[in-house]
This record gives sequence, structure tokens and C-alpha cells, in this order.
Amino acid sequence: MILLEVHNKILEEALLSRFNSEKKEAVDLKIADFDGILFHITNVDGDKNKILVSISMKFYHELAKYGINEYLKAEYGDLVTSPESGYDFSLLVNMESLPSDKAAFAKKVAMLRRHCFASVFDHMFDKQAAGGCKDKAVIHYRDDETMYVSADKDRVTVIFSTLFKDDDDVIIGKVFMQEFKEGRRGSTTAPQVQFSHREPPLELQGTDARTGNNVGYISFVLFPRATVAGAQRQKTIDLIHTFRNYLHYHIKCSKAYLHCRMRARTSAFLKVLNRARPEKKAVEKKTISGKTFTRK
Repeated sequence: MILLEVHNKILEEALLSRFNSEKKEAVDLKIADFDGILFHITNVDGDKNKILVSISMKFYHELAKYGINEYLKAEYGDLVTSPESGYDFSLLVNMESLPSDKAAFAKKVAMLRRHCFASVFDHMFDKQAAGGCKDKAVIHYRDDETMYVSADKDRVTVIFSTLFKDDDDVIIGKVFMQEFKEGRRGSTTAPQVQFSHREPPLELQGTDARTGNNVGYISFVLFPRATVAGAQRQKTIDLIHTFRNYLHYHIKCSKAYLHCRMRARTSAFLKVLNRARPEKKAVEKKTISGKTFTRK
């Protein structure tokens, strides 16, 4: 299975092309990302040496409760600037003072969306390490889908609600989730994964969690070994925050693969039927005068 990249590839390439170009070029580019997120790359007051990278998120105000501004300032330092009008957060890149590793710097800026999501996970992981907390983090990351994060004394539970547009999406999604459950048997360190259809899990009882035939809930139970500060925590955040998009991406890929196989099998059956069709024999007819002709 393919893991989705945690950074925006278009944003990275747009920055790199200007970092490596000898001729300074103006830029004014808007990039759409998952979950309705929008990037804007532009120059500051027409100065080609200054590139402003801005991000717009519908749920930015919800992340603000969990220290997103402080988290981003710690990640980007002097790059942080006043937000562009109509956007939630901005970085200012000075082309005259780029670091020696331009590729790594471009990728770091392109991970802005990832770091926005990381703030809530980092906050709740710290809460768990300190003994847990009663309040859940509730992030409406899409119009009809929500993420819930709760920190207990011995674990962090992350629950994604998601909508399936088609009935067959539910079936394929269940198959995927069953594979995740089976995969835990081969690795005792893997997090516990649960999937519930139509009804929310017990952890969400008493909340405004949606119900319905096209609603699904994916729950991850993360133990301290997966949330300990350091490289392991960063890897966990990379994987967990892209899971919803990862699931729907592979559902679409599976449906495309099934459709291709069905079309190929149908084409093969039609060839067999065409070969089995009996040939029509020519019928000989006679005219009144006695002449003969063949009607095909």
C-alpha cells in the first residue's frame, strides 16, 4: 500500500524551482490540499526576493485552543510573519538568505499543513504523559467529518468520523479495517484499531457524533511507546494525521482496479462469444426465368 506524503509536493516544487533559478521570477500561486486547505504563494509588495507562503484552514480556530501558534513558531522561528489577509498563518522566505540545503528547507516549508495538525496531537500526547485530562479535543477537519482526541492516564485515543459516499465504499472500507486488525497479530507493538459502522463508539456517547448508514468511525488506541517525545512521536503524527485520506485514497484505487478487471474480463468473454457464433450459410435463390443468385 502507498503511504501519502506528509508535505505538499506542489508547494515544495514551486519553491525549489525558484530557489534554484538564477533569474528571479514573480510568483502568485494558489494550491488546494486535503481537507479544504488552501495555500497561497506570492511576492511581498512585488519584491521577487521575498516569498510569502500562507495557509487557510476552516478549523484553524479550533487548533488555536491547543497551541498551534506556539507550535508553528517553534518549528519555523524567524520565518513566521503577520498572516496575509484572508489567511490564517504566513511564512516569509527571503531569497537572499537561503540555507545551504535548499531542498530540505523547501520541504520544511511544504510541511506547514502537517505541523498545523501536529499541534493538537503534540498537546494531547503531553497531557497523557502528565497523567491525562478529561476534556476531548474535537476538530471538525471537514464539513461533515470530525476528529476526536482524548488523553487518558495510560493511552491516547484518536477517533476519526468519516462519510462513505457509496454503499460499496463501506464494504471495501470494512475489508481495509479488518486487515489492520489482522496486522496487529503480527506485531505486538502496533496500536489497537477499531472500526464501527452507523453508530459511534462508546467513547463518543453523549456527544453530537453523527449516525447513519454512510457514517463510519475509525479508532486508534495509542500507548505511551508510540507517543513518547522524540522521533517516535513525530512518526506517529505523520501516520495518524493522514489516515483518513489514506483510507479513502485506497478505497478509490481498489474500485478503479476492480472496474479495470471487470472490463478486461467482459472483453475476454465477448471475444469467446464472437468466436462461438455459427457462420450463416449462403441461401441460393432462383428467379422466374430460371437464373440463380445467392442471398447472404
